[in-house]
Amino acid sequence: MRSTFMGLEASKRGLFTQQTALYTTGHNIANANTEGYSRQRIIMSPTLGYPGAGLNAPMTPGHIGTGVKAESVQRVRDEFIDRQYRQETNKLGYWETKASAISQMEDVMSEPSEYGLDEAFRLFWSALQDVSANPDDTAARKVVVQRAIHLADSFNYIDTQLKQIQGNLGNEINVSVEQINSILEQIANINKEIQAVEPNGYVPNDLYDKRDLLVDQLNEYFPVSIERVPSGGNASKVAEGSYTIKLNVKDNSGSYSEIVLVDGGNYATLRALDTSGKLVDGDEDTDPDNPQLAYLPFHQLEISMGNKTQTIGQENFQEFKGKLLSLIDSFGYSTDGTNNTIQGYFPEMLQSLDKLANAFVQAFNKVHEAGYTLGKSDDSDTSVNGISFFDPVGLTAGTIKVNDALVKDPNLVAASSVQGEEGNGKWALILANLQSMPINNKESIGKIKDKDGNETTVELPDNLGLDGATFQSYYQGLIGQLGVDGQKANLLKTNTETIRLTVENNRASMSSVSLDEEMTDMIRFQQAYSANARMITVIDELLDKVINGMGRAGL
Repeated sequence: MRSTFMGLEASKRGLFTQQTALYTTGHNIANANTEGYSRQRIIMSPTLGYPGAGLNAPMTPGHIGTGVKAESVQRVRDEFIDRQYRQETNKLGYWETKASAISQMEDVMSEPSEYGLDEAFRLFWSALQDVSANPDDTAARKVVVQRAIHLADSFNYIDTQLKQIQGNLGNEINVSVEQINSILEQIANINKEIQAVEPNGYVPNDLYDKRDLLVDQLNEYFPVSIERVPSGGNASKVAEGSYTIKLNVKDNSGSYSEIVLVDGGNYATLRALDTSGKLVDGDEDTDPDNPQLAYLPFHQLEISMGNKTQTIGQENFQEFKGKLLSLIDSFGYSTDGTNNTIQGYFPEMLQSLDKLANAFVQAFNKVHEAGYTLGKSDDSDTSVNGISFFDPVGLTAGTIKVNDALVKDPNLVAASSVQGEEGNGKWALILANLQSMPINNKESIGKIKDKDGNETTVELPDNLGLDGATFQSYYQGLIGQLGVDGQKANLLKTNTETIRLTVENNRASMSSVSLDEEMTDMIRFQQAYSANARMITVIDELLDKVINGMGRAGL
């Protein structure tokens, strides 16, 4: 026979379950604006029906329900969308950082503009043409020297600014690695908390959310994979266990492997090292054998966990490798551990500028040294061969400077092709024509004549390395490539941003808290709670009739 109070028990279970659902709804509403929070829902299931199985079980017309229970509290999340989101976050981290680095470089190069290197070149050639028309005009000669100073300053400025940005990128590498270490430590600590809670049968959804948010942030720096490890004990079937975080790398044979970064409560510590074994940072650390090098390049990422230390280089990162690799690519890296073969966006641009400055100074100095200075018109012996127009020491974009002797005495500008001819500005025109001349090795550029009438053919130096480009077209080629790279980085950044936003919206539509939906659920659960309470009242009245109203016949 069924229990007299069976209906009360069923309604009581309904009260408790709807109350739990209401509490969960309140928790969702309270965390509507919490970053990384996933909405939670109560999984309800009916309790075992009456009667239970057994030979002595009473016969009833059917299996009578006994109420409801809250099976579990689960967060609403889709692992497939999470995976997509992290992949796009990884790509976005790479292209966003690269676009930012190129944008900073473009700001410094600032071409086309009235103040860039290209304009400095143009003004310099123009001043030389003025001297060719008025070779004995001291004012025109002073202008040439001042325009040369401006040109050298432009080289120096670009070199200095690019190296400062490069230093900032190095500092950002160091900061990023520290942030990665902090994220790994936090994930390990959350793993410990989860390992302490889950064996008791609880499902710590809020801890799962915090951990997944950290994994999202980690994927911005580099791609990682996740392996779940059950906590054991009396863990729920829906418990997610602790995370083992692995870094995906490509070994030297081209196959892929994984390095463990977090294993339960243990976590790795990362260090980005340069070719001298020191931390990559924004502090200048030059190579005595390579003095123009402002910062030693990145060499390897050291990953230490317990007694085990592993190292990976730039080439070991997978394709679409996140913000960290983008910073390394921009800052500069060495794959062989030396400072002889430095690759990377900023080092390569600085090397190209050094090559241009070196080729320009070598070529211009040699041609200038062949011409004749302004002497006294009545004394050809006072007209002598020119000196180095630019200081021949250094010959890099950062060190190029005008010869001090020319700054003090502009008459030393060698504008004449014939010794002793005061009004001869032909050599200044030859110098100016270097503007449009393809720079090839040992290219013949003109003839000079000494006071005795002996002619000498002047050639460009060997191994200038501009491959037939003019000085300005070589520089314009660098600017053009910079523009193409910037456009590509911005385009891929925008595309990736759009895709990630789409995936993010998909994830939000599933996991984020909708206040409208929660309000609807709140009313739904409230009505169910009220109905269960009303059911208890009804049963109470039935019992009252049975207890107090029966057995009173004949009174």
